[in-house]
Amino acid sequence: MGGGDEAAAHRRDARTYRGAEIAVTFDPRVCRHAAECVRGLPAVFDTARRPWISPDAAEPGLVAEVVRRCPTGALTYRAADGGPEVPQRPTTVRRTPDGRLLVRGELRVAGADGAVREPPRAMLCGCGRSAEQPYCDRSGACGGAADG
Repeated sequence: MGGGDEAAAHRRDARTYRGAEIAVTFDPRVCRHAAECVRGLPAVFDTARRPWISPDAAEPGLVAEVVRRCPTGALTYRAADGGPEVPQRPTTVRRTPDGRLLVRGELRVAGADGAVREPPRAMLCGCGRSAEQPYCDRSGACGGAADG
């Protein structure tokens, strides 16, 4: 796929859950199941329920705080007044003990196919084995794979 096609595919796969004061968008193609959302606010993020995200189950500021914990950028939010999530400043890069790169801030990430995304957070591969370069897909040493 070309860059525009890849971005469109991400938008097609992503689903937005709207509440009265905040909307939460989930992109399963980016999720690596860190479970920060489920542990952080189980009243809002409950994988046993359908829909699994209920933005009105907590105060919007708390929902936004928990969404920002998502290391991969699979979760993002937009205030009901239209205000998007503001990227962290300054941009930071942190290497985890297993080698993944957790990046937060104003990002422009180009995939191996040239597709460019501008997520507020990303988990990037530090070992070079991911099939989804530059993103970590947890298939190599930096994603915790046993063979790494």
